[in-house]
This record gives sequence, C-alpha cells and structure tokens, in this order.
Amino acid sequence: MNKLFTQLLENRRISDDYLYPKYENLIDPFVLPDMTSAIFRIERVIQNREKVLIYGDYDVDGVTAATLMEKALNLAGVSGIEIMLPDRFIDGYGMSPRLIEKAQDIGANLVITVDCGSRNHDIVNELNTLGIDTIITDHHECADTLPEAIAVINPKRHDFEDSSAELKNLAGVGVAFKFAQALAKKGMFPEGQEKWLLDLVLLGTICDQMLLTGENRILSFYGLKVLQKTRRKGLLELMRSAKVASSITSEDIGFRVGPRLNAAGRLETAEIALNLLRTNSATRAASLTAKVEQLNSSRRQEQRAAIDEIIARHQDAPIEDPVIIETGKWHEGIIGIVAGRLVEQYQRPAFVLAEVENGIYKGSGRSFGDFSLAEALNYAKDAIISGGGHAAAAGVRVDSKNLYAFREKINEYYRSLNLKDQKRFFLTKPDLFASDIGDISLDLIDSFKLLEPFGAGNEEPVLSVTATLKEIKRMGDTGQHLCLIIADEKGHTLKCVAFFAPKDWFSLYPDETYAFLIKPIEDNFRNIRSAEARLIDVISN
Repeated sequence: MNKLFTQLLENRRISDDYLYPKYENLIDPFVLPDMTSAIFRIERVIQNREKVLIYGDYDVDGVTAATLMEKALNLAGVSGIEIMLPDRFIDGYGMSPRLIEKAQDIGANLVITVDCGSRNHDIVNELNTLGIDTIITDHHECADTLPEAIAVINPKRHDFEDSSAELKNLAGVGVAFKFAQALAKKGMFPEGQEKWLLDLVLLGTICDQMLLTGENRILSFYGLKVLQKTRRKGLLELMRSAKVASSITSEDIGFRVGPRLNAAGRLETAEIALNLLRTNSATRAASLTAKVEQLNSSRRQEQRAAIDEIIARHQDAPIEDPVIIETGKWHEGIIGIVAGRLVEQYQRPAFVLAEVENGIYKGSGRSFGDFSLAEALNYAKDAIISGGGHAAAAGVRVDSKNLYAFREKINEYYRSLNLKDQKRFFLTKPDLFASDIGDISLDLIDSFKLLEPFGAGNEEPVLSVTATLKEIKRMGDTGQHLCLIIADEKGHTLKCVAFFAPKDWFSLYPDETYAFLIKPIEDNFRNIRSAEARLIDVISN
C-alpha cells in the first residue's frame, strides 16, 4: 500500500470497515418511526387496488427520491401511481395546495411525499378532510408537532432516538430507500432487488451534500458500484453527453451530472429531469438529455451574467457591509448559485434577491462559519414577508419598500455577534505533506479511489508540496485557466491545473519556491494514464 495513503488512513482514523463496508450492516428500516404503519397502509393499497400520488421536490434529491419511490412501489405490486413535482416558480418548497387538486383529479386514495411534508400540517389536514391518506417521508427539520398523517417517516423527529445519529444524516432519497428496504424485508418483493435503486440514492445524497459517514457510507459505497453499471437509459445518455466515463466519480456527480439535472427545475420544470431518470426509451433519453443540456447552458450563461454584473458594481465601490445583499432582474432559479459564488469570491455571507413580481423580491442566502442565516432572518423578521432555512442556506421574500431595512437589519445582526477571523473557514488544510513529488503517482491515485465516493465528511485528500515553479501558462479561450509545471529537489515534476484561477496566481514567478496545495488526479489523454494534480492554493514561502 502506498505510504502516503497509509499515512492518510492513520490521520483520518479510517478502518477497514469504512474502506470495505458491508451491505448487511445497514440499519433495520423498521427502527424509523411509523414505518410499520406505512407498510401496512401499502398492503391495503395493493389489496384494494388503490391509486397513489407521489409528491416530491424540484432538486436532485427530490427527483431521485420520487423516481426511487415509484420503482419500489411497482416492485411491491402497486400499479396505479402518478408523480407530481412542485413548480419552483408557482409552488415553492413543500406540499402545495395544487397537490390537493391533483390528488382529487386522479382519484388518489393515498399521497406519499418524498423529501418534504414534515411541516405541511394544513395540507395534510385538507387531504384528511377529503378522505385521502398521507404518508410523509422526509429528512428536513420537524416542528414541535407533526402533521396528522398515517405515517411521518423522518429521522429528525423529536421523538426519535437515534443514538448513532446515522439516520439523521440521510438525504430525502435515503429515507425513501429505507422505505423500499422495509417493503423488501416485509416480503413484498425479493430482498436484494432494492440494491439496484442505490444509484439514485448516491445521486441525491451527494447533490444534497449529506455526510458520507455511517449509513450513508454504506449506501454511497454500493451506490457508486450500481451507478457504474446502471442500465437507466436516461442516466447513461446524460453521462455520455456530460463526457463522464463509466468509472464515474463523486466529482463527476457533483459537477457534471447533478448541475444538469438541477438545471431543469431551476429554469423550467423538474419533470424534465424526472422523465429522464424514468424513461426506458433510448430515443426519449436522447431528446430529454438534449433539453437538459440546453437548460444547463442557459443556466451557466445567466449565472455568469449575474455574477459579472455584481462584480462590476463593486470595482469602483468596494463592498463595506459584512453581509453582501444584491438585488437585480435575474432569473430566480439561479440566485442560490449566484449567492454561493459571491461567498466564494468575497468570503462573506451573501443574499441575492430577484424581483419575481411587481415590488416583491425573492432571495436566496448562503453563509459559512459562525453566521447563521436562519437566526439572521429571525432577527430581521419585521423587514421581510417570509423566510427561513438553515444556518448555511436560506430563502426569503422581501417587499421592495423594505429592502433597505432588510439590508440594515441583517448587517446589524452580523455586527452584533462580534465574530472573529471568519475567513479561517476558507483555509484549506492539507491532509498530507509530500516531500517527494515522485510519491504522487498513479498508485497513490488508485489507492485514493478506495475512499470514493468523496463528499461531506469524506473530503477528497489534499496534499501540500513544497516545490519550484518551472513553467506557467494560460489556458482557455480567454486565458482564464492555468497550467503549472512544478519540480522538487530531486527533479521530479508534476503538472498542476487550475480552472478559473485567482488573479494573483497569474503573477507567480518561475524558479520561485512555493507551497502548493493540490489534489492528485488521473489524466487519461489518448488513453494513456498519468498522474497530475488540481491546484487548490498557493502559499508563498
């Protein structure tokens, strides 16, 4: 075993159980509250040939969860199934009143939610009044009371004791998978068949940035194996179009597959992504993939235009507030991404708001470190129409006449906290120090692959290498990327690539020595494997 990899295992205290998890070590799905009641209700659906409406969400987690739930129910013998996804621009997040109309129109006897529903008491009550039952499967925070559904399967229920906290880290699609696992354990279809749903679990879990530890490590480990063998025609066509090899990695999912699936719900309707995952037709897969590619291209263009506009605003007028708050006439489907990019660019929390109707702005916020957006919105509650979310991500609606008050309140709250050294959260800490570039080899890269898939709680290893810069050249149509050749004292060299490199990296001096923070990667140009690296940071000695 490569010595650097051995050191990494020691540093991260990684055991063989983590490297080679066993599927049979998954937690019994029936430990989740209300699971028994939910499975009993599905037995009635089958006996009475009732109709089921699955209601999901418009992001990758919600789309994959809806796809998985439909397949699991089909395996169990449920035939009358329809899926409804909310429209980002009409419904927003959660169970929409339009769900009630849909359930009535199709004559649904049961609504099953995936990735939502835990706080939609009023909608569930209305469904109850109409004689329509509800099973909620979700992973979001619960209120003090639960909706009066047949079952609320959510590991974050306040009355659920999860001593290991493993189930609390499940994505929405992960909770849906536990439902499928329960159907199999109940004998409603052969145990083991549910494994073929794990490619969907992997996609949703990574794209929702859930911790890849414990239960999620097992699910994602086997999910990667299933995804590499997937027979889903839509996924195969999408991966081909995104130039993703069969040896797909978590990086491919996070930066190529996920954004394309998300683009549908961001700009038009998530049903495009849903249909792509469900189709059995190669022709339909090609058509839907072409549509997804077109939407993703539009998403990138609109995102870039918005970011360029905001950066241009502050070239001559630097941002003074500790929290960036920007407004404009942008597509509301991209404002969350733009907020995230501003956080990276300026290393400050950010809200980006777009006018969605006359005088009303819809915003998305991103944060980091010790500043909680949820707490900030609570502080500014008198200046907003509505808002909420988590510490690191939140949504808000603001009347145009209160935009100034909103800006003042959010920044007033930030200053009241007297936070210190928040930029430390952006510092990349190396996992290993490599004194010999020769150790950064294909053998090391192959060893790192044992840790795949990477993600939250299992980050891709970062190495620190002190070396001399030998060559530096620009790449890309506008010279926005960099390619460096670095060398150690023994003369070993390594190619390092930086996409959209920071401006100061273009001024690095050849023949100077720097500490380079890198992620080793494999290059396969013309089917010839070689080791190179992605440049993460450069530190002057």
